[in-house]
Amino acid sequence: MGRRSTDASAPAATRRARARPPSARRPAKARDAADCDRLEQIPNVGPSIAADLRRLGIAHPRDLAARDAFALYRQLCDATGQRQDPCVLDVFMAAVDFMRGAPARPWWAYTAERKRSHGPL
Repeated sequence: MGRRSTDASAPAATRRARARPPSARRPAKARDAADCDRLEQIPNVGPSIAADLRRLGIAHPRDLAARDAFALYRQLCDATGQRQDPCVLDVFMAAVDFMRGAPARPWWAYTAERKRSHGPL
């Protein structure tokens, strides 16, 4: 019996990337705010958070620099009619901070600050 040629030995992430058409591949994350043309290029922002931001009227990454992360979080809760996970606020804080010129940091680096500033949500 011969061995079948498959991609089964390739890592799952590699197989998913190969299966995804080139136009569906995620854009590279920006190193700084000036490099952002799409919301998905902001560190910590994926397709779901980008869709949430668009729902709130954020069309371009630069629009975030003038916004308040907590106000965006409350607006999203109101728009969806349900309380969002507090980690969404952490992501919004990270994205707004990055677009104001701060270095990229993981969203969970904002959790302690959120808890200090806003208490339980």
